Amino acid sequence: MSDLALRQPAPSADLGGPALRAFFAIAEHWGLRIAEQRRLLGDPPESTFYKWKRERAGALSRDVLERISYVLGIYKNLQILFPEAERADAWVRKPNEAPTFGGQSALERMLSGNVADLYVVRQYLDAQRGWN
Repeated sequence: MSDLALRQPAPSADLGGPALRAFFAIAEHWGLRIAEQRRLLGDPPESTFYKWKRERAGALSRDVLERISYVLGIYKNLQILFPEAERADAWVRKPNEAPTFGGQSALERMLSGNVADLYVVRQYLDAQRGWN
């Protein structure tokens, strides 16, 4: 194990419950299928995913917490940019001609499996809000 890994505190189990509850609420708003939810969470094993979904709690890795954090930021930005909840929730599935998306939807970009793509979507929306 590297020195850096040893110096970083372990993710708090206290964050798992609130993070998962928020994620699954957003997934419902966005109408995400199970496969899409798992992909956004970094493709956890099915048994783990269903346990999280059922219990809405659990110890999460830094990667999963980071992914959920980006999803939360994306959701928040959309709620600010589109005061009508239906428009905000629909945006993730609409094709987007911005260079960041190249005609794909934000959700398609986020479903690449790379946490960096969640970051890019979040960064794009931050810029749309004027948060550079």
